[in-house]
Amino acid sequence: MPDLFSPFTLKDVTLRNRIVMSPMTMYRSPPDGTVTDFHLMLVGSRAAGGFGLVFPEQIAIQPDGRTSTACAGLWDDAQIEGLARINRLVKDMGAVPAIQLGHTGRKGSENRPWDDPRRQYPPDHPQGWPVRGPSALPYGGRFQHPVHAMSVAEIREVHAAYAAAARRAAEAGFEWLELHFAHGYLGASFFSPLANKRTDAYGGPLENRARFHLEAIDAVRAVWPERLPLTMRLGSDDLHEDGVQFEDSVTAIGWMKERGLDLADLSVGLNTDDMRAPPFKQLAFMVERGARVRRECGLPVGVSWNLGVPAEADRVIREELVDLVFIGRPALANPHWPVWAARELGHPDPFSLVPEDWAWWLRNFRASPDAIGWPPVPAPSGPAA
Repeated sequence: MPDLFSPFTLKDVTLRNRIVMSPMTMYRSPPDGTVTDFHLMLVGSRAAGGFGLVFPEQIAIQPDGRTSTACAGLWDDAQIEGLARINRLVKDMGAVPAIQLGHTGRKGSENRPWDDPRRQYPPDHPQGWPVRGPSALPYGGRFQHPVHAMSVAEIREVHAAYAAAARRAAEAGFEWLELHFAHGYLGASFFSPLANKRTDAYGGPLENRARFHLEAIDAVRAVWPERLPLTMRLGSDDLHEDGVQFEDSVTAIGWMKERGLDLADLSVGLNTDDMRAPPFKQLAFMVERGARVRRECGLPVGVSWNLGVPAEADRVIREELVDLVFIGRPALANPHWPVWAARELGHPDPFSLVPEDWAWWLRNFRASPDAIGWPPVPAPSGPAA
């Protein structure tokens, strides 16, 4: 029976445990989209802290695919080396480096979320740009600016940008690639009837709304090494009667598996603020959905959202409901969350999760383990990004 600390193998990649640091946008890049020493610190410390798979933030495939001008990208070869430097450290700390490629679509051109008021910059603002989507339909709420409906030629250009970014990701040394098609971003909006009102081959019935995803998989699979995992964070439920229903996603994931998808990372659509009874405060609320995809599609599954309680994270792995747990905010609160979780769960050697030199010092400390701050202050169990 697997547990939270069991190795997990997918394709030619083996993770030392089932704990994943989720991608979280940090707004710490310069306008050229490169990563900085901040990202090296953030990702490297979590790799040293025992996570099996670590992501930097969502990495944009094009300049207008960023959330803001302070977000990272991989649309240019000049952006490779900064990410390669991070990956070398991640591997040295015993973790597997992963990348999430995405395009924010009609949710782009934002300022930083803690700025007041939070808003979308207009296209003529120095930090703004025209936003794109499947249809000329603004998201609403704080995202009020006009949306350019993409032509078929532009869709193909975006797919080519995914492929080009995937090639650069391989060159940078990433060993796991995820496409971000959730949270109201471009892929999610093509999938959702709430955002996609097209009447051509990319709109209408489910098979058309999933076409953007399938063609993106084809484009990336053509350049991404077959031996390395290709996964997707999917907006699997819009939580709205007129949006994506989970039944749709189960069907579409089966199609994606046939095209080369290796694992489904399930999340919500977030294509509208008008959601029915949002369950965002419920513990592990995506797990049952993940178990169904795992069972019916025969595909490994990872989920996030409220899995920061070690006993719960361990339970969903032991019961073989999902294969990986994605930890977001708790990973920010506690860079050694896996070690803390191991101590909470009675692991016989929690320090085996950290690099050998750290483990030696921690195991051989003569005072009580509490004298060196173990366990750390418990991490919050709030929603994971």
